[in-house]
Amino acid sequence: MHTTTCRWTPETGWNPPATATAAPQLVLYFGATSQLDGNAPAVRELTARFPQATVCGCSTAGEILGNRVFDESVVAALVKFKSTRIRAVAEPTDGIADSHAIGRRAAEKLNASDLRHILILSDGLSVNGTALVSGFSEMLAPGVAITGGLAGDGSRFQKTFVGLGNEVKRNQMVAIGFYGLDIIIGYGSRGGWEGFGPRRRITRSQGNTLLELDNKPALALYKRYLGERAAGLPATGLLYPLELTKDANEKAGLVRTILAVDEARQSLTFAGDMPEGWYARLMKASSDQLVGGAANAGSDAVLKTNAAGPSLAILVSCVGRRLVLGQRIEEELEAVIRTLPEQAEVVGFYSYGEACPSVGSPTSELHNQTMTITLIGERT
Repeated sequence: MHTTTCRWTPETGWNPPATATAAPQLVLYFGATSQLDGNAPAVRELTARFPQATVCGCSTAGEILGNRVFDESVVAALVKFKSTRIRAVAEPTDGIADSHAIGRRAAEKLNASDLRHILILSDGLSVNGTALVSGFSEMLAPGVAITGGLAGDGSRFQKTFVGLGNEVKRNQMVAIGFYGLDIIIGYGSRGGWEGFGPRRRITRSQGNTLLELDNKPALALYKRYLGERAAGLPATGLLYPLELTKDANEKAGLVRTILAVDEARQSLTFAGDMPEGWYARLMKASSDQLVGGAANAGSDAVLKTNAAGPSLAILVSCVGRRLVLGQRIEEELEAVIRTLPEQAEVVGFYSYGEACPSVGSPTSELHNQTMTITLIGERT
């Protein structure tokens, strides 16, 4: 396995030139919304140079290359495998209600006896991530995990893009299957957030839309906690995600981040399910906690592979973490890199949601506010 990484800007083009890896099977890119909207020249150049490769990617809330975070650019990894096969499919994401079926359809198309892993890149605004991942899981054999994330659009939450080949568009999901006996996949997903304040029962919801907490309008209650920060919703909601637990006494649960607010319905829309009867409370985090969580995710990924040779680390971190870390954002990347094999190449993006199995669980789930790592290598 051999991987080359590169970066594109309107001023420089691909730098270094995206030709260093001969005949890659996989070209994976992550780019700013502004650079993928319209003609997407960076992507078209990749598909023209590597017509034999599976070229796919998505928009971001920040591009990751090595230990740096960039904006208004496109980053890419060109991967040549020794024996691993790659196959990708695209599905339209026309409505949140169809998310489960979309996952099932894509998984059915990719399923095979030698399928080892699926990486998903989905529109970040038109899917229920929980239902999407669940649909995949229902169709796959035990041990085939799903990792990846939901495309981003900075802190704007207006439009996101996902591409396969030259088809870079909104309302699309792409799933990439990895096949063969030599592929090695590790993954880890950690947060670093902590809950505070009272737990409130979800008394009315519809899928990933939260309508009432303790029989009170959810948006009004959430605004009361945010105070003057409420004027900046939904972006300011990234600083205060919700923790979900099945009962009021659980110590830790799933994290959910706001995607949209509806003043008329007084509701909040999240990237994943908000099940009725569960409990929700606010979360917060310090920079040190987030950096520590990122390092733990890297350690988890390495433990699952025991790989020391050439590898590709795909980092999917949440836009909310970027807002909290601010000028310290690259510290979480450095913390991850210290845990990875010396020959690992690193690319990734800041997202609206992350897919990965939880610690100690074989089942993939939709997470928010985590650093999620997929580490790919091959047996030598």
